Amino acid sequence: MILQTEALTKRYRRRWALRDCTLAISDGSIVGLVGPNGAGKSTLLQLVVGLLAPTAGAVRVLGGTPDAAMRSGRIGFVAQDAPTYARLTVAEHLRLGAGLNRQRWDAAAAQARVERLGLPPRQRAGRLSGGQRAQLALTLALSKHPDLLVLDEPVAGLDPLARRAFLDEAAAAAADDGTAVVLSTHLVAELARTCTHVIVVAGGRIRLDGTVQELGAVPAELERVVLGELARATDDGPVTA
Repeated sequence: MILQTEALTKRYRRRWALRDCTLAISDGSIVGLVGPNGAGKSTLLQLVVGLLAPTAGAVRVLGGTPDAAMRSGRIGFVAQDAPTYARLTVAEHLRLGAGLNRQRWDAAAAQARVERLGLPPRQRAGRLSGGQRAQLALTLALSKHPDLLVLDEPVAGLDPLARRAFLDEAAAAAADDGTAVVLSTHLVAELARTCTHVIVVAGGRIRLDGTVQELGAVPAELERVVLGELARATDDGPVTA
């Protein structure tokens, strides 16, 4: 398994952001982590990449700790809003990526990708469109050929065409390199086309975990199942102390 958690829990004072989260994600999976804002998705992903420490439970990534996996460069991470440095050009971002990932960086692949996507090398990131910035952030994550790609709602603010292009690129990376992908989203309609697995999170708990085939291979059926579970989660209310 590329990612395993057992009773993973994160608490902030009296509020449980995540509680008793147990899951296993195998190599090559494309997992859609879906739920409303405040459901616990970002908390789970930040625990996976080592930005947060758990209150209780355990998480293993690529057979070790999140910190070890991040230091090795085997995790690619694109956070919300696809962060880039506004004053750096596209070319400077690639040089930065090479400097931070000396052992795994594929300069030829990075250059080929920005050329294929039409990202102007001399353009500052702050002057790129939202879709272009997202693709630049994804390029930095993919050009070290990660074993696990973690995407924390980087497409939430994009228009439908830019969102589709971004997700297609992530899916292609999974197909070409065998990279496992965990994609956090609240856009249920994106799941059937992109993902092999779906995990529904609401109120700090995992409410549903299964393959797309198990839950509904037809997009409309999958959407009905996911939205139904989210509605039940809303009726149950949040996890409290």
